[in-house]
Amino acid sequence: MKGAGNAMWVILLRTLLVYLTTIGAMRLMGKRQLGELQPSELVTTILISNLASISIESPELPLTASLVPVLLIAALELLFSALCFRLGGFARLLSGKPMIVIRDGRIDKNTLRQMRITMDDLLEALRGKDIFDPNEVAYAVVETNGALSVCKKWQSETPARQDLGLPTPAAKKPMLPLVIDGRIAAENLAFCGKTEGWVHKVLGQKKVPLAHTLLLLSDDTEEYRLIKK
Repeated sequence: MKGAGNAMWVILLRTLLVYLTTIGAMRLMGKRQLGELQPSELVTTILISNLASISIESPELPLTASLVPVLLIAALELLFSALCFRLGGFARLLSGKPMIVIRDGRIDKNTLRQMRITMDDLLEALRGKDIFDPNEVAYAVVETNGALSVCKKWQSETPARQDLGLPTPAAKKPMLPLVIDGRIAAENLAFCGKTEGWVHKVLGQKKVPLAHTLLLLSDDTEEYRLIKK
């Protein structure tokens, strides 16, 4: 009985170590490997599918050899999800952060090199968005799940504004989040030509503290959208 108990603790310890190690490995592999899942979600899916088959493939082991590790993985995923919701820093540590790869038609080669994404990979992802010329892109970002989000320049919209006789918009940059859940997005501020002083001025006018701001979006004009927590 004591030997069975020790074996169970060994299984639990191995499960925990494999879970954390696999997440770290997936983060090191880069976002291009992740598809549509976050790193922890992908690891959870892989581990649960393998752990659930232990008792089937090894009848000599007790059923708990599969059930307990699966429940442990599910509990870890719920715990990590709650921590990500409460702590923005933990979410960035676990899943990374979105990375800007194109600004105003200019490709950020340093970011591509950092993420180990080749030019062929980027062009393939753009073609998936029906974009064959990077110069048509105002803003492109690789999300934490590896997907590429693209905002086209207004001149390249389909149909184009000039084709319909519509006036040229005042904003030349897309509406981007400048504050996300109480945190200032410095890269987006710089891209839109804004400063932290402008953010605090807007929040001061609305009498909304930074910590109570869920989302503040703006472009390169004075237009903005504010959502409180």
